[in-house]
Amino acid sequence: MHRLFAELEPSLTVTEQNLADRVRYILRSNIFDVAELERLRCEAVPSSDENATVEDAAPQMVEQPANVDAAVNTPVVVDSNDNGTVAQELELEHKRSTLEEAIVETRSTPLENRTRLPRIALSKRNRAVVRALKPMLVTYLEVSRDLCETESILFGAALATCRIIGAKVSTAGRATGHSSAIPAWRRRIEERIAKARALIGRLICFRSGNNRPRIVRTVRMAFAGTNVSLSQPDITQKLTERINDLKQRIAAWGKRIRRYTERSTRFNQNRLFQSDQKRLYESLERSMVSGTGPAPNQTDTVAFWRGLWSEPVNHSEGPWTEVVASQCAGITPMDPVIITPDDVAEAVRRAPNWKSPGLDGLHHYWLKGIMIKYEAKTV
Repeated sequence: MHRLFAELEPSLTVTEQNLADRVRYILRSNIFDVAELERLRCEAVPSSDENATVEDAAPQMVEQPANVDAAVNTPVVVDSNDNGTVAQELELEHKRSTLEEAIVETRSTPLENRTRLPRIALSKRNRAVVRALKPMLVTYLEVSRDLCETESILFGAALATCRIIGAKVSTAGRATGHSSAIPAWRRRIEERIAKARALIGRLICFRSGNNRPRIVRTVRMAFAGTNVSLSQPDITQKLTERINDLKQRIAAWGKRIRRYTERSTRFNQNRLFQSDQKRLYESLERSMVSGTGPAPNQTDTVAFWRGLWSEPVNHSEGPWTEVVASQCAGITPMDPVIITPDDVAEAVRRAPNWKSPGLDGLHHYWLKGIMIKYEAKTV
């Protein structure tokens, strides 16, 4: 693009960076639409035929002044190769600016506040965008200092790809912890309990002699469908029976919540025991250790650990240690485990594309599509 601009405007001295910044500003600000950009491009880039006949055109213009306006309004025919080159340069510049913005945004955003990357279709167009962004990442990956920075660059590339192809990216941060939403069944039961308690309050007010219209209307709705009338002499007894019935229902609903909660806890623990026993035991120990008692005193804590680690202790080893040492002398030590880039590439290749990502929010699809030549930077 800089070479073409130098050919068009040899009198202007513009650096490549300045020209790229101006093009990026035009594309971001949306000053011109696509049709206007195409028209300006056609006017700026002269055709080869026009340059070849520029000297012959002057006499013809003198002889035919009536055709001047038609010649001026006639669009200039641009070589298809030059037109395609300019369009490709503008498209690459747009992708480069989008990638730069995404990487800068990712670096300044904590992990828990990152946007959730959507699943994109495995189409040729999307793959072409990923392939076009790969050469642009070389500059960023070469100066990457550690694995965290490399991961942020990859996430920025994935975010830029989603924005270029027009995928819907949510602006809300990802949930990093377990969901604290109340289950639907518990919410329904708690709503029943709240309504029953409100009705009990209204019935008690009416029994105490409160005859406001709202209270009376609620009591009539409570006895709707029965033969109970508010003017009956035994209405106080009927109100007491109704109140006791509602209290028993509230107690039954509370027991149902406890029973369902215990059943859900057992189900989750059984499923976690099958998938990750270590995590299950850690959760059980955490619930047992975490208490609401007073925190230990700092002086007592320091004295306790100082008695364990600061005072010298003389251990008397028995003869069994020599027996164990002689038995272990003939054991060949295990070779050190070295994880190579090929091992990482093979593990990523076999992983599903859209498996649930970790805390970084990066799916395996992006590792497969981008990290092909840069495994050494991530190991």
